[in-house]
Amino acid sequence: MLRTLLIAAFLASSLFAETAADLGRAIRAAGLDPAECYRVHDIEFLQEDMQFYLTSGYLIFGKPVHGNPVTAVFSADTEGGDAEVLLLPPDKSERRTLATHTGSPNLDEHFKTAIFLFTDAAVRDLLEQVRTSESARKAPETGALLADQWNPALNNITGSFESRMVFDILNARDQSKGFFEAIIQGRKLGNFDLVADPRNYEQINAGQITTQNGRTYWDTWTSFTTKASRTAAATPVPLFSSEERILSYRIEATLDADLTLHCITRIRIQTMPDSRNVIPFDFSGRMLATEAKIDGVPAEVYMRESVRNGFVQTSGNELLLVIPPNPLEPGSEHEIEIRHEGKIVADTGHQVYFIGARGNWYPSRGYQFATYDVTYRYPVTLDLVAAGQVKEDRTEGDQRITRRVTDSPIRMLGFNLGHYDHKAVDQAGMHIEVSANHEIEEALRPRLALSAEADRTFDAAASSTSIIPRRRLPGQPQMQPSIPLPAEPTLLAIPRPADQLGRIASDIGAALEFYRSRFGAPPLNHIEVSPVPGRFGQGFPGMIYLSTTAYLPSASRPVPGSGNVSSRNYEQVFFGEILSAHEAAHQWWGNIVTSGSYHHEWLMEALANYSALLFLESRRGPKFVDSVLDEYRRQLLVKTDTGVTVESAGPVVQGARLDSAEVPGAWTAIVYGKGTWILHMLRRRMGDAQFAKMLPELRRRYEWNTINTEQFRLLCAEFLPAKSPDPKLEDFFDQWVYGTGVPTLKMSYSVRGKPGSYTLTGTLAQSDAPDGFSVLIPVEIQTGKGKVIKMVRTSSEPVPFTVSVASAAAKAVLDPGLSVLRR
Repeated sequence: MLRTLLIAAFLASSLFAETAADLGRAIRAAGLDPAECYRVHDIEFLQEDMQFYLTSGYLIFGKPVHGNPVTAVFSADTEGGDAEVLLLPPDKSERRTLATHTGSPNLDEHFKTAIFLFTDAAVRDLLEQVRTSESARKAPETGALLADQWNPALNNITGSFESRMVFDILNARDQSKGFFEAIIQGRKLGNFDLVADPRNYEQINAGQITTQNGRTYWDTWTSFTTKASRTAAATPVPLFSSEERILSYRIEATLDADLTLHCITRIRIQTMPDSRNVIPFDFSGRMLATEAKIDGVPAEVYMRESVRNGFVQTSGNELLLVIPPNPLEPGSEHEIEIRHEGKIVADTGHQVYFIGARGNWYPSRGYQFATYDVTYRYPVTLDLVAAGQVKEDRTEGDQRITRRVTDSPIRMLGFNLGHYDHKAVDQAGMHIEVSANHEIEEALRPRLALSAEADRTFDAAASSTSIIPRRRLPGQPQMQPSIPLPAEPTLLAIPRPADQLGRIASDIGAALEFYRSRFGAPPLNHIEVSPVPGRFGQGFPGMIYLSTTAYLPSASRPVPGSGNVSSRNYEQVFFGEILSAHEAAHQWWGNIVTSGSYHHEWLMEALANYSALLFLESRRGPKFVDSVLDEYRRQLLVKTDTGVTVESAGPVVQGARLDSAEVPGAWTAIVYGKGTWILHMLRRRMGDAQFAKMLPELRRRYEWNTINTEQFRLLCAEFLPAKSPDPKLEDFFDQWVYGTGVPTLKMSYSVRGKPGSYTLTGTLAQSDAPDGFSVLIPVEIQTGKGKVIKMVRTSSEPVPFTVSVASAAAKAVLDPGLSVLRR
């Protein structure tokens, strides 16, 4: 036992003698090792569900880093050279998605070259397999040529994986969680990536980088859990499992005159086994961590070199590592102090400011619920708004100091800056503060005299709109004017956003009161509303960001370039009503009840959007909602350049995977539009009263927790009327949530018989739907004595139905309550 402890202590001291910075430099400098190049034949290796066959070619390994290689390159550039990879998705949905991108439900591709990056011990065993293979022989001369050919590309690619490699090497005690990445040049499919990463929610991923109209996309071909995970008898893997548990934040944030943000962030954590040697955080690529301490003792802080040197400025998360001077005991609590700085605030013109890292400007991990105590120091000439109760507000010279504390745990903290006018509203136990800039950003400066038709109120009965603005994610390009200039533009007066404070405060206050009365209290009772440049909104805990466009009078809002009057009308209602109600609803759906993976994010957006429609229905009536639903249906049925509908891009549970080079707008149309339709159809199944009971029960049962799609299905089934067909909603979810298809339905009927014995005979025909598509459709039978609902299940063949009626004048009406998404 003593010997074992001594060996463990020696290994730990050896590991920590090599700093993360040393490892990073070694990874970047490693390159390929000509002395470890082999002429190989019939080498096979399995990486989880992926099978590789290196039939004939050269395999060269990278120089060792901390005793082991982390890269390799295979080249079939020789006579008879070839290699092959097989990947068999485990379920019908993933096979269908793979076939959409590659033309085959299974991946079976021969390839010419492949770059392998890995920290998984099992992959490193491949070197031993090659060294001991009787068919392999060393080829150092070819190795020198391959190293010269591939080192530049390899070094460039390795830079993107640098932090992850450092993390895995520092966590060498658990080598089973290393990753594997293969970048393959296929003979038919071109360049594509295969990933096996046990730290991912879905460990296997295959896809390709594509470009369309100057924009780059990651097209996911397939993504699923490993065979071992699928067959394990143990408890299923949680939707999110962090390497450390975050308990609380104390942040000092100072914004200097040139808009650089300097922060000291103190994070109280509880360590887990995976944070014993290294503590990982997600962190904006716009920020730079410079110093760290653990319980007051200096610790190493590490970000990949390209970010540190400013060569890479990402808008998303980077992996930030804090390395303790000695291993931490799992389950123990510690305070991590990180000093960081960066320019995340930009002036978009006329002193209108854009916060480019609203949710990741401080280190976090997995959007965990935690309490926040934040002190902001900023130029006295600016106004700052943020979530939390104001505990202190004073000025010191040219700085204003404001301390805010959240009164309950929240998942993320945002703030905003500007030259604001304010309007406060106290409503239903909530304090709502709405801020508006004095000016508007340059991109929104009006240049056109708009048609008077653009100022019309949205006509619910006549809507035939054609655009659904998308909420952009942090860091995406801000909006540019989207309307063409006429030959002789007429300049309009520049609108003043603060003039709309009363309207916005009234609308937000009414929406929040509506939701509170139905769903319970919001996460924070102090809620800030402020503008953000661009055509999007966001709902953070205690913070609502609204597009500056929402602060404009309707006549001054930019409209689509199509000139379509209906499109203009939809722009008006979206920015004037739907956007603010939607983002207000995210206080509940997304900030109290959350989703744990991209498969279930549709729930948060659909719940927020349908809650907004329920609120607007209370103000505008049901025809207004019907018209918005009709717009969403039209967007789903838009044809792409390849002749398929947007809706056919994939089921709603594919989330962010829906956007691709082929169908770039699918995420918005399906997650928002179809997701809203799914909730509307569930409401019709349950009835208004039961649907209204389901929503607060959803909040009660899952508050401060995640919900997945199957949990939501089971909850909804509890609120169905007695003796409902499809009592567990399994068929409903299979078709609408896990499947695709918007059917065309046609009904014909006749009434025959004699007084006292009449029969209505009808036929329901379905077309434009995938094979196997079948849904329940309500048919209302109207007679002089009342109405009867007959549920008819569709099929690929016309379905007959009969109903006994009391009169020859009986009529049948197909789906009168707009309860089914159909053409």
